[in-house]
Amino acid sequence: MTTARDLMTTNTTCAHTDDTLADAAAAMRRHDVGALPVCGDDDRLHGMVTDRDIVVKCVADGGDPRVMRVSSLCDGTLVTVGVDASVDEVVRTMTEHRVRRLPVLDGERLVGVVCQADVAAHLPPEKVGRLVRAITASAPND
Repeated sequence: MTTARDLMTTNTTCAHTDDTLADAAAAMRRHDVGALPVCGDDDRLHGMVTDRDIVVKCVADGGDPRVMRVSSLCDGTLVTVGVDASVDEVVRTMTEHRVRRLPVLDGERLVGVVCQADVAAHLPPEKVGRLVRAITASAPND
C-alpha cells in the first residue's frame, strides 16, 4: 500500500513564526517552492505560508513584507496527514479541504510535505483530473 511516507518530499524547509514575509519569500525563491511549512520555537508545525498569501494578505493590502511576520498569516485551521496515511486518505484530505500541499506528521513532528503533483504521479489519469478539479474549485490555500 502506498502511504504519505512514499509520496512526500522529505527535505522540507520551514519558515519560522518570527521570520518576516520577505524572509519567507526569499526562502521560497531559493528552494523554488510556492509554500513553506511554518514552525515555531517549539519546532512544531504552526501552519503553512504560500506565495499567494504574501501577495494577497500583505502586499495587496499595502503591508510591508519586510516588517510583517509569518506568524500573522498562520490563522487558519491546520490540515495535516499522518505519515502512514494511505494515498486514498491523502487524496480525500486534499479534496475535502481543497489544499494543494499537505504537511505530513509523524506524531507531532513534521517529516515532509505531499503536494498535488506527488499524488498525481501515483494515480490513474481520471483520478488525477478529479483531484485537480476538486482542489482548484475556489481553493482557499492556493
